[in-house]
Amino acid sequence: MGLPVIVEAVRTPTGRRGGGHASVTAPHLLAAAQFGVVERAGIDPGEVDQLIGGCVTQAGMQAFNVTRMGWLSRGEDYTAAATTIDCQCGSGLQANNLMTGLIATGGARIGIACGVEHMTGLPLRTAIDVGETRPRGDDWPWDREAPSQFVGAERIAELRGITRADADEVGVRSQQRAAEAWAAGRFDAEIVPTTITRDEGLRDTSLEALAGLRTIIEGGIHTAGTASQISDGAAAVLWMDEDLARERGLTPRARITHHTMVGTDPYYYLDGPVEATTKLLAQSGHSIGDFDLIECNEAFASVLLSFQRTFDVDWDRLNVNGGAIALGHPVGATGARLVVSLLHELERRDLERGLITLCQGGSLGIATVIERIR
Repeated sequence: MGLPVIVEAVRTPTGRRGGGHASVTAPHLLAAAQFGVVERAGIDPGEVDQLIGGCVTQAGMQAFNVTRMGWLSRGEDYTAAATTIDCQCGSGLQANNLMTGLIATGGARIGIACGVEHMTGLPLRTAIDVGETRPRGDDWPWDREAPSQFVGAERIAELRGITRADADEVGVRSQQRAAEAWAAGRFDAEIVPTTITRDEGLRDTSLEALAGLRTIIEGGIHTAGTASQISDGAAAVLWMDEDLARERGLTPRARITHHTMVGTDPYYYLDGPVEATTKLLAQSGHSIGDFDLIECNEAFASVLLSFQRTFDVDWDRLNVNGGAIALGHPVGATGARLVVSLLHELERRDLERGLITLCQGGSLGIATVIERIR
């Protein structure tokens, strides 16, 4: 048993729907990240004890424990065990949370927490729309539950007084920050190239351009420019027992100090970042001002704005390099991608502590605190 620490973290570029990752299978896409962290750390794949990976649509090429299939796809090692989890958009982050427990209790000394989603090949409803099977029957008790994520996003906007203009500002800011980050080379250190070398979702846009887009729901505020992009991507984080890392001459870079996942009101469906962060602050004793950088997943502009307004977060420490509106949202991978990106940005700025939070399908919220090791 040991203290779990991050020693390496990488992600693939995020491909747009039908883009550069369209012809790559999900296991091979995930393998690029899994073996990317191993290669950068300079360890043998056979030394990895276990992997935990997030994936939402576990069907087709993402079925049969895609975390294991990714690891086997290179033909390099078969000894590492693997588990695939689904807690919707928080899956990749929860994989990291669970890996810390696995190492702390002796289940592994070296482990990989990762995530993948190939939304081009397997749209989100693939695993739901199987024959006549319905996940919610006529006796479902939550009659006020939002019937879709789109409705939930609009209900949050109404709750917080968020306007179309407010949402459009978020969309433009995300694109501008992501473009600036790429131009400045801020993502270079975290990327393992695949069939593409950079995120494909970036758009040259403006408030005027977004104002001309049709809303997703009639009478709503969200458009294709203020909602996360359907994407293909993967990310992986290499965790080790701290003593072992130091014995091997590897630098412990960060640890998770607090994490939580909560159930939230099905009526709003996606307000999880507010609820999860509220609980995490109460449990940890932190205040929102204790975090140097914060990543709140941009599932929809209203989700980010609900979080920002509730906690009065300064924009200069929130999603500083853009978010899912610009970079894409391969749902099972996004939580792990945020660990990767937050760690690298904390290091680049020589800062100490960051918060990651996401809304999740099924009316859930997740939040995790990452602290650098000095």
